[in-house]
Amino acid sequence: MARSRESVLIRRDVVGELVPYGTPYELQEGQWAEITQALGTSFTLLVEGRLVRLGGADADAIGKDTPEAMTVEHDGDETTDEEIKRLIDEQLHTCYDPEIPVNIVDLGLVYKCELEPYEQEAGKLRIVIDMTLTAPGCGMGEVIANEVNDKLLNLPRIEEVTVNIVFDPPWDRSMMTEEANLALGL
Repeated sequence: MARSRESVLIRRDVVGELVPYGTPYELQEGQWAEITQALGTSFTLLVEGRLVRLGGADADAIGKDTPEAMTVEHDGDETTDEEIKRLIDEQLHTCYDPEIPVNIVDLGLVYKCELEPYEQEAGKLRIVIDMTLTAPGCGMGEVIANEVNDKLLNLPRIEEVTVNIVFDPPWDRSMMTEEANLALGL
């Protein structure tokens, strides 16, 4: 099945991350790019034969609206631990590998997600996540971990998020959900 790609003109100089290396890559005003993926809160662009991840905050640089952050309805500090767990799961489902059009949960990249009391302030919480990457040499780990961190810190009662990138056990395709396999045509 062929995927359609949208051509866009870079409207201002902007820095993205080169995929899969995670290194900064400057896009120049006047360059053309193709959007290969627009999922979650970022865009993956094909620019002069290179894949570049562009954060949603810079969507205007390609003539797009900033992706709406997922509306998180909650009761503030009265949000229960069970509700927080649901919100965490929803947020993790909005984080995508920039090369694969499947979220990190369905890809099987999240190994552990624990909610703990935040010792410095009663009623506040800390999240500890162990996650992996589809390949140990992938440089996008820090980029994905930062996205997870930022999204989870926006949840009620969350004061601290620790995202550990681990490689034990090594990831393989058997860890993907049925939804991921269907999305990838496997």
